[in-house]
Amino acid sequence: MTNQSIGEKKPFRFVKFFTFSSLIVMFAATIVMSAMNAHWVKSILQQKSEEYAHLLVENLNHQVFLQFIIPTVLKYGKIKLREQQQYERMERVVRTTLHSFNVEMVNIYDMKNTISYSFDKDKIGSKDENSKGYAQAIQNVSTSRLIQKGNPFEILMGFPHTTKIATFAPLRAEKPLSSISGPVLGVVEIVQDISEDYLKIFQLQLLTIITCFLVMGILFAILIFVVRQGERIIEARAEERLKLEEKLQQAEHLSAIGEMTAGVSHEIRNPLGIIKSSAELLKKKMGRLNQPTNIVDIIVEESVRLNNIITDFLDFAKPMNLVLKPCSIEAIIDKNTHYISQQLNDNNIIIKKIITDEIPEIMLDPEKIYQAFLNIMLNSCQAMQNGGTITVSVYLKKTDQHTFVTIIFEDNGSGIPEETIKKIWNPFFTTKEKGTGLGLGIVKNIIESHHGEIQISSSKNAGAKVEITLPSREMQQT
Repeated sequence: MTNQSIGEKKPFRFVKFFTFSSLIVMFAATIVMSAMNAHWVKSILQQKSEEYAHLLVENLNHQVFLQFIIPTVLKYGKIKLREQQQYERMERVVRTTLHSFNVEMVNIYDMKNTISYSFDKDKIGSKDENSKGYAQAIQNVSTSRLIQKGNPFEILMGFPHTTKIATFAPLRAEKPLSSISGPVLGVVEIVQDISEDYLKIFQLQLLTIITCFLVMGILFAILIFVVRQGERIIEARAEERLKLEEKLQQAEHLSAIGEMTAGVSHEIRNPLGIIKSSAELLKKKMGRLNQPTNIVDIIVEESVRLNNIITDFLDFAKPMNLVLKPCSIEAIIDKNTHYISQQLNDNNIIIKKIITDEIPEIMLDPEKIYQAFLNIMLNSCQAMQNGGTITVSVYLKKTDQHTFVTIIFEDNGSGIPEETIKKIWNPFFTTKEKGTGLGLGIVKNIIESHHGEIQISSSKNAGAKVEITLPSREMQQT
């Protein structure tokens, strides 16, 4: 990977780091906010429970004074809860008053800090364990305290095994036609179990954290997907840019070679023409003298071959100037076939033409396309020394928006090795004893100058396949 592509990835790495850090911070903030909200809700719950307990105490105070203290004093002269009848009467008054209310325990203390009445009869006669609450209630001050039981982890995380609120309030006498404001007669302790409410708060807190975690996870997954897609796009563009740079360097290299070749070719062509004409003149003179002309024939033949090589160099190096006109692909193929008919007969080669569609005329340079097709067919002939078949298929290839003309040349020769196909487009690469290695390069230049594409493939012992795709006339006009 190039330094440029690595540099282009740095913003994405920063985005991933920034996003991941932001998600962690947001998740931590969510946990903190959830904990604060849970604490706030618990505080409100405790406050409402205390207010609820004070209302219950006030109501219980009123009912106990009216339905127990006054009738009991009038009937028995004094209150003795150890007597069965008085205790049952107190039990009935308390149970009736607190019926259907969420109260777990009620304890009533006398002025000596002794439990005179309790839902739990085993506590009757015992002292208050929390003397502070009792002491403040005797001073006509109501207080509440939170009682939590569980292991340290449960209490730290906010979901203790049990959570209760114990409220101490004075039990006072009532004055006629007034609120409860008489002297303190004892202390009432009401215990409420709010464990279920605490559990619901914890469940809500846990649900909030899990939901936030899932949302953050989904957002992070989506972001990672987007970033990876962006990285793939950048990497693909970097590779494409690298390929374009390589092609540009190769083009510049070839351009330099072409300029040098063109200059050298022009310099060679002039003396070569003189050598050829001189050899032909010498051949005529020796023919008049009835002398052998073998050496002269070799000079002429090699001069022609060298001139053809120079022509290939010039064709490859010079810009492709096209003379476009409406052309029939089938007519050009027929012209190629007719030109090499003698070579086909000599090598026992058959041309099989397959045209499946009605092929319209397209804008081409007929001479250039003829040269390209001829080069391909000659290569196929040379690959089939013992005869064979060259199949030429022509058909229309349609996409959603465009139409192309596809020409495929297939032979049943020995095929092209894989390592050769990788180098086949390289200039001056050839597997022949004679040749410049520019033939297929010239063919490729011709096809690409027509905005077409050419591909060569081969299977072992199955011959070679050359596929050419040219745009239709409609595409050329757009």
